[in-house]
Amino acid sequence: MKRLRQEGLIGEIGVTNFDAAHLDLALAEGIPLVSNQVSFSLIDRRAAGHLAEICRKHGVHLLAYGTLCGGFLSERWIGKPEPEAVKDWSGSKYLRFIQAAGGWNGYQGILRAADEIARKHGVSISNVATRWVLEHAHVAGVIVGARLGENQHRADNLRLFQFELDADDHDRLDQAFAATRMIPGDCGDEYRQPPFLTASGDLSHHLSEMPSAMQAVTDPDNPDRARVFSGSLWEPIAGYCRALRDGDRIVVSGTTATHGVDRTVALDDAGAQTTYILDKIAASVRALGGDPKDILRTRMYLRGEEDIEAAARAHGLRFTTNPPANTTFLVGNLIGDFRVEIEAEAVVSRKRD
Repeated sequence: MKRLRQEGLIGEIGVTNFDAAHLDLALAEGIPLVSNQVSFSLIDRRAAGHLAEICRKHGVHLLAYGTLCGGFLSERWIGKPEPEAVKDWSGSKYLRFIQAAGGWNGYQGILRAADEIARKHGVSISNVATRWVLEHAHVAGVIVGARLGENQHRADNLRLFQFELDADDHDRLDQAFAATRMIPGDCGDEYRQPPFLTASGDLSHHLSEMPSAMQAVTDPDNPDRARVFSGSLWEPIAGYCRALRDGDRIVVSGTTATHGVDRTVALDDAGAQTTYILDKIAASVRALGGDPKDILRTRMYLRGEEDIEAAARAHGLRFTTNPPANTTFLVGNLIGDFRVEIEAEAVVSRKRD
């Protein structure tokens, strides 16, 4: 796509549902992204966190969808009981978001706050919900759904540009937010990991059908032992594998941000390299029948002091849940042009087997 842009066949490149770490990785690798389309609303406020920092760092903007939570952010739901089910797919999805954000009572608190603000400005709750998203500096625009001939709301949507939220409005919403909790994970994680907050619910069967980035090779002399190789230039030269499983234990070699045989990813960006490395480690563990949750220890080797914070933050984003034991070493130099090298150990959970 980058080459197509250089050739003038496409104008700009945007992505959808990238989390903060992988948006940062793509941009650090020189992919000229201008936008990221993600869920962002009074209920789902993840895009105001780490993703906002990455957008400010690189000058990328968000296109926000789900700003009205499938119609739940409107007057029709004030004081209404929680439905057992919703007929349309969009409503089913965003009902799961409401439940993940603390439940119906917390949602009703946000709805009441938005209603008070709407009455103050002479607009609708939907206007308030959308305006709150638009007023974030890293948001370029919102995608408001419409059903032609049924629910278009064109006149109502135009009121978005006739008012602004003031400090009291934001304080009132913050009070309502305090009675809820953040949606788990980062933007887009609802499609990648539990809890799957999608219209169809559990997506694990789709994820399990995706081909593995690496293939396990059983040791011909020991059926309880298997290895994976990443195709690195040095694996056959130095005589090692990317990772090895013996029984329930998996050990992963020191891994760097090498793509293919010998290309270094995200030169001079320790945070982006850490994200890429942890992806490789996770793929190695999965190929050997484990799960990234099985990782019990990581060791990070950093080239310089300037790499410490960026690498630590990237490690923290990957392991927000199930954090492993970790030791970080400042080594002063690494072979090649890498900023980071990481090794890991895992024990496969017997409960899942």
